Amino acid sequence: MTSAETKNQKTDVGSYFISNYPPYSQWTSDHLPQVEASLGSVSKERTPLGLYLHIPFCRKRCKFCYFKVFTDVNAAEVQRYVDALCNEISLVSQLPVMGDRPFQFVYFGGGTPSFLSPKQLKKLGDQLRQHISWDGAEEVTFECEPGTLSETKVKTLRDEMGVTRLSLGVENFSDELLELNGRAHLSKEVHRAWEWIEDARFPNVNIDLISGMVGETWGNWKENIRKTLDLSPESVTIYQMELPFNTVFSKDILGNQIENPVADWATKRAWVEYAFNEFKSAGYSVSSAYTVVKDPNKVNFSYRDNLWMGADLLATGVASFGHANGVHYQNFADLDRYYQSIEDECRLPLGRGFVPTKYQRLIRELILLLKRGYLDASYFRDKFDLEICEEFKEQWSSLADAGDLKVDGDFIQLTTQGLLRVDGLLSGFFEPEFRGVRYT
Repeated sequence: MTSAETKNQKTDVGSYFISNYPPYSQWTSDHLPQVEASLGSVSKERTPLGLYLHIPFCRKRCKFCYFKVFTDVNAAEVQRYVDALCNEISLVSQLPVMGDRPFQFVYFGGGTPSFLSPKQLKKLGDQLRQHISWDGAEEVTFECEPGTLSETKVKTLRDEMGVTRLSLGVENFSDELLELNGRAHLSKEVHRAWEWIEDARFPNVNIDLISGMVGETWGNWKENIRKTLDLSPESVTIYQMELPFNTVFSKDILGNQIENPVADWATKRAWVEYAFNEFKSAGYSVSSAYTVVKDPNKVNFSYRDNLWMGADLLATGVASFGHANGVHYQNFADLDRYYQSIEDECRLPLGRGFVPTKYQRLIRELILLLKRGYLDASYFRDKFDLEICEEFKEQWSSLADAGDLKVDGDFIQLTTQGLLRVDGLLSGFFEPEFRGVRYT
């Protein structure tokens, strides 16, 4: 179990959600020469290539947010960042690791990418296309906060930016809970934005919800699911509320200013299980520990699936994380240092990295792919020449005894119980030196 999930099921302060391996706390600037070498080398295999663009601005900082975001910025500050991002893209476009590979997936994340005005979005798109193209990408995702959208902005995303998938950060439909948790939008803005989104005919729209926001109750959670079903999005992502160290809630709890206001893990899992059952009754399919989809034949998750299978991801923007030729890296998290690197030094803003071994790359893919709810041992046999059923026999046996999974030959299947608590199981596959260390 991670530090955030204890025997009493209390939601403690600490990271729970696992998104990479080895843990980020182990990444250092000592690995930058290897990072630069990986970016400066042509990909040895036809690995899928993705692009991540970080837009770090928000109207407000949510009390549970742990991302690198900035609020109270003016138009000039935003434009400076957009210009720096475009200059970084120019540098990235010249990297040998790109070669002649097209971008298979593109992801605009944040922060709040939809914080940008239609004019800024159009300029960003025009500047980016001077250096790169994502016209052939199978998925271009753009994260949105409902209150930042307008009819013109939605049309700009669809027609000018070529976005194919919108991810709408609804989180909850209760205005009381949204305000209590520091969200910038209210429920009326969700419904207003939804009309514009439907009119624009986006092929894929995802709604984000959070199980266990401060103030959540069973009655309100059921209303959240009902209202989401009424909107009938192509997919729904449900995260279980956690308390990483650098959130407002976490700092207040650690400073003994407030009692822990977040529901325990058992309650949050019960809410997710209820949601999954309601969506399945409505014809949706469970796609991962966090996701349901209305039509699996129509909706895939190129960003998620390719990333989990070791795809190259070129990361741009302050504090963004990337992966190239098997090497992990992160840009400078300090905005001034990020600007200095691009504006003054005209070089990539690389801050730290990590060079994983082949065995560590296997563990990374194993734990991330397990989030889908199943594993096929033949995949790892073919790619890594290792028998995961034998290598991790003790782990499989322990999890099976706990009722978290079943093993049938090459096929490993999580039970519902295992799927709902999968992030709490993953550290069991970590190498000994990485167990018990701070994750971020």
